[in-house]
Amino acid sequence: MSDHVVPDSEHRGLVARLPQLPRDLAQLARFDRPIGWWLLFWPCVFGVWLAGAGPQFALLGWLLLGSIAMRGAGCVYNDIVDADLDRQVARTALRPVASGRVSKRAAWIWLVALCLVGLMVLLQLRWQAQLVALGSLALVAAYPFMKRITWWPQAWLGMVFNWGLLVGWTHLRWDNWDALACIYAGCIAWVIGYDTIYALQDREDDAMVGIRSSALAMGARVQAGIAGFYAAAVGLWALGIWLYRGDPLALLALLPVAGHLAWQVATLDADDPANPLDRFRSNRWAGALMAAACFVVANAGT
Repeated sequence: MSDHVVPDSEHRGLVARLPQLPRDLAQLARFDRPIGWWLLFWPCVFGVWLAGAGPQFALLGWLLLGSIAMRGAGCVYNDIVDADLDRQVARTALRPVASGRVSKRAAWIWLVALCLVGLMVLLQLRWQAQLVALGSLALVAAYPFMKRITWWPQAWLGMVFNWGLLVGWTHLRWDNWDALACIYAGCIAWVIGYDTIYALQDREDDAMVGIRSSALAMGARVQAGIAGFYAAAVGLWALGIWLYRGDPLALLALLPVAGHLAWQVATLDADDPANPLDRFRSNRWAGALMAAACFVVANAGT
């Protein structure tokens, strides 16, 4: 029963217990790999908590639901577009569409269902945030093709995965664009770093089938490159916080997340098959630490 579970699945036991069709649909939307929706959700939290309006738990609940649904929809769309490429990569060859267990027609129906959940979440937002959210659709639609035309698809993914920062912010306020731009740019650098770590798993297969990635572009200097992007992320976050608050003590809130990113780089072993995936998944904690920093900066002493 478990032979069709994608090799890098986190919850093999849970997925293996599902009947065949629900199991395939869950895999198609990556419900068995929650790291993806955590990484989509945390920037939403950054935007909401940096806005300085308190915890906003109800809003975050809706954004969490939207992150789960739209991350799932993005994965379904990606698998429809990349089915032929996925068949040629060992880690992705058993994905439901690539393996033929789910037809493209069924995948499109599942995609629409997930988007309807996203629409329900969208309708909970103020109209300005709705327009901002809809602005991400072109970026999302283009992402699967980036690996065919650029060595830096991770940069495009960074723009997509951090769009929730802009949505959360604009739902609550409409100012401080310079600070917000720096935080957003820092988040893009963070995504390039962690998704390069993720891409280390597929370097050999990607090179053979012509898929481009930052991991291949950096070559033997990949660890230094990741360190550089993580340093850029922390630097841009610091600049954004400075523009937002202008208090040197506020910058101390970034020390935990900076330390975590440094740990990732220091302990990264590209030659150990399990290590890059483990370091990639640890970014759920990096996101939590950055979210805490945003809350402290915006709400402490107010």
